[in-house]
Amino acid sequence: MEMVFRWFGEENDHIPLAHIQQIPGVKGVVWSLHNKVAGEKWSTDDIKELQQQVDPYNLHIEVVESVNIHEDIKLGLPTRDKYIENYIETIQELSKVGVKVICYNFMPVFDWIRTDLFKELPDGSTALFYEKQLIEGNDPSELVERVMKDENFTLPGWEPERMEQLSEILEAYKKVDEEMLWDNLKYFLEAVIPVAEKYNIKLAIHPDDPPWPVFGLPRIVINAENLGRVLELVDSPSNGLTFCSGSLGANPANDLPAIIRRYADKIHFAHVRNLKRFDNGDFIETSHKMSDGSVDMFGIMKAFHEVGYTGYIRPDHGRHIWDEVCRPGYGLYDRALGIMYLWGIWDSLEQTK
Repeated sequence: MEMVFRWFGEENDHIPLAHIQQIPGVKGVVWSLHNKVAGEKWSTDDIKELQQQVDPYNLHIEVVESVNIHEDIKLGLPTRDKYIENYIETIQELSKVGVKVICYNFMPVFDWIRTDLFKELPDGSTALFYEKQLIEGNDPSELVERVMKDENFTLPGWEPERMEQLSEILEAYKKVDEEMLWDNLKYFLEAVIPVAEKYNIKLAIHPDDPPWPVFGLPRIVINAENLGRVLELVDSPSNGLTFCSGSLGANPANDLPAIIRRYADKIHFAHVRNLKRFDNGDFIETSHKMSDGSVDMFGIMKAFHEVGYTGYIRPDHGRHIWDEVCRPGYGLYDRALGIMYLWGIWDSLEQTK
């Protein structure tokens, strides 16, 4: 496996590249152009500017997360073609700097849902929390106000320009059911996958987070069966998956090691993290340590080891610890601890071959 670390850029992240470079085994940063709105073409100059920031630290930029998909594409509106063309041109631009994987998602409106960004855990640390009763039957605009009120960073998937149009977008989705969303995903993939294949780039869809409908919005990338359906939409080595133990693991019915073994050759990118599920449908993110949560962390890494996984992997969301002031879920300290936990499992498996 190749360990990478998500970084939000010099203007939108508190973590210096020099610190990321010091985490054992990290080979690259997972990045995006966070000043770009969904649907906007990425320019050569902007991409190369980021490359120039990263190069001095001997870290690669082979994984992008994410090139966001415009809502008109997900909605299947006539305007989608111009945004798809921008996506295609962005793929072409990214190939010029050696990008190998583009992680994306097809979640309507919200890239992820949490109800509290800093819920306190018993040890005094805080973490991202999902409280079911605050979602079901409630106004999503109230959630946005609650979650965003004290946020100084731009949250991925919760960009201000997107939230400003929330009511209009939600109204438009009332006409879109699951099958229509599947059709719109297929339309998108049929257009972009041949281009990605031409430039030797893998597109890797991220599972929906959480993996069930929220606020009446359809969600389709939620389980093993549906992951297979994504792959069947366009048969190509460039049509692949991002495995996310946190997103899929929120539903106890998802057998995460089995998903890895089933789709091993199609998993181009992996997010590995832990969370603790509660019987009432709530969940909270925890340390990566297996006993702290509900996710079979050892089983996941064992499955990756058994299939000979050589793709990219990163620790996902971490707790906020040691008084670190950081982007919710994306502090340095707990994610670095998570990396060492994952390496510890991996090295142990290597020794028992």
